[in-house]
Amino acid sequence: MSEATWSAVDEYIRGLLVGEDSALIAARAASEAASLPAIAVAPNEGKLLHLLAHLAGARAILEIGTLGGYSTIWLARALPAGGRLITLEANPKHAAVARANLERAGLSAVVDLRLGPALETLPKLDGPFDLIFIDADKEHNADYFRWALRLSRVGSLILVDNVVRDGKIIDAESQDPMVEGTRRLYEAMAAEPGVTATVIQTVGRKGHDGLAIALVTRPPDD
Repeated sequence: MSEATWSAVDEYIRGLLVGEDSALIAARAASEAASLPAIAVAPNEGKLLHLLAHLAGARAILEIGTLGGYSTIWLARALPAGGRLITLEANPKHAAVARANLERAGLSAVVDLRLGPALETLPKLDGPFDLIFIDADKEHNADYFRWALRLSRVGSLILVDNVVRDGKIIDAESQDPMVEGTRRLYEAMAAEPGVTATVIQTVGRKGHDGLAIALVTRPPDD
């Protein structure tokens, strides 16, 4: 199948099942108008994140990589009353767009957006978080995963986006920093006895990629 077919299927699914409302559509439009990178999750993946957060019963969510806040909205809407979401963003321009999008969605009181490189802000957080979504610079994926473990509990879900990269992850000789960083993530997951994980390959308007899903099965300090 071609990418055109994958994209058409994405649109069919979005139209029937995703339920993207005006705030989500406006968040995508505002990100595009501000010339943010076109790397936000697709609507059907946003809905998947929302469903996974519901299934996990997440009351505390951590997102590493906010961009324009599109995925943040999906995740925050899954929280029960009294729930909280902390999202980390290194780029001030991205953070400004995200804050406006979150305010428009009525989520400013629920979401705590922290500005700065994630490897500097992560040590300042107190866990545990019930769900952690990693969607930042791929070079540091393994580092983010290790921090996610420290901020988890038994039963926490750790999700990592963009982990197939058009199939380039199988190239052990790749010198692409994002592929190298993703391969280090796989190695870190495989070496960690306290998690069980898999990857779902995805195709769609964003091409061939995937989502890693890891369940924490032992206390992080075990």
